[in-house]
Amino acid sequence: MDIEIKVPSLGESESEATLISWLKQPGDPVAIDDVLAEIESDKITMEITALDAGILKNAFKQVDDLVEPGEIIGLIDDSIVADASAPAEQPVETVTTPAAANENNNVEKESSPAPVEMKKESSLIKVVASSERCEERVPMTRLRKRIAERLKSAQNTAAMLTTFNEVNLQAVIDLRSRYGKGFQEKHGVKLGFMSFFVRAVSQAISKYPALNAYIEADEIVYHNYLDVGIAVSTEKGLVVPALRDAHLMNLAQIEQGISKLAVKARDGGLLPDDLKGGTFSITNGGVFGSMLSTPILNPPQSGILGMHTIQKRAVVENDTIVIRPMMYLALSYDHRLIDGSDAVRFLVAVKEALEYPGSLTLDL
Repeated sequence: MDIEIKVPSLGESESEATLISWLKQPGDPVAIDDVLAEIESDKITMEITALDAGILKNAFKQVDDLVEPGEIIGLIDDSIVADASAPAEQPVETVTTPAAANENNNVEKESSPAPVEMKKESSLIKVVASSERCEERVPMTRLRKRIAERLKSAQNTAAMLTTFNEVNLQAVIDLRSRYGKGFQEKHGVKLGFMSFFVRAVSQAISKYPALNAYIEADEIVYHNYLDVGIAVSTEKGLVVPALRDAHLMNLAQIEQGISKLAVKARDGGLLPDDLKGGTFSITNGGVFGSMLSTPILNPPQSGILGMHTIQKRAVVENDTIVIRPMMYLALSYDHRLIDGSDAVRFLVAVKEALEYPGSLTLDL
């Protein structure tokens, strides 16, 4: 019996994607949940997995072809169940197009078959290793083009402004040092910095709700909930999955939620719904060594908080110079909706919550 391989749903706002790779070839044995192919939409890269075991019989679409949700891109013959770890012994009938024939010829010339992305990477490495000056043009992926469009749209639409402050993280670091081991043993996740920042943002937004709102036509849309977009860097670009109802979570729930989203993002397991509906974003350039930056809004949101590298600096406390772990904070906001005074007060509220983290558990 032939089992259809269909393109999964891409979400309400997306009607097509690009097939970027086949991880199985016609004739290959397939086990349940094996990754057969990868597709990339404007927002996300998704894996298409096998729903049944058998042999990959047909591949109707080629790499770089456009595909639509529900479209059949191949067939699995489940009447032949083979060891998925073993090479196929006999070829199976395939649908061959001129593009596929050229691709097969190219594969035969290579020492071993490789996905298109690996070939491009190999080519670029050769360029770097060569003593001759040269350049290579590589088409932008749909995801990269969409990122570029959204960032430029944010600059063209919102009246973006950034305000800065710095925070002394000594109290947070002391808490993590004292309770980190017990926290991990009880909750199965490390006590990181991000949970403190999410809680601080949640507390500050309760006082300054415009940071959690956005403009739509001539109206302001306010939310009575907080879905925090957590910027995650992946090999294919920046994605911002949303941590739902963050205002209702304690530190452990926040850490667990962020950990799950980060793993899904880096493993290509994010679903379209994971990327929808964030109301405020946090981005941490500090993990890459950034000292200070001006983050760009994630439309239609009106606020984004930028975290940066923690550095020990000399500061004055009680007229005494001391060394403290300091971090610069940057809040970019839509000045059409948010007055500068409220933006500054919001950032000060975040700073105070982090410097006196007891308030985060007391819900002050």
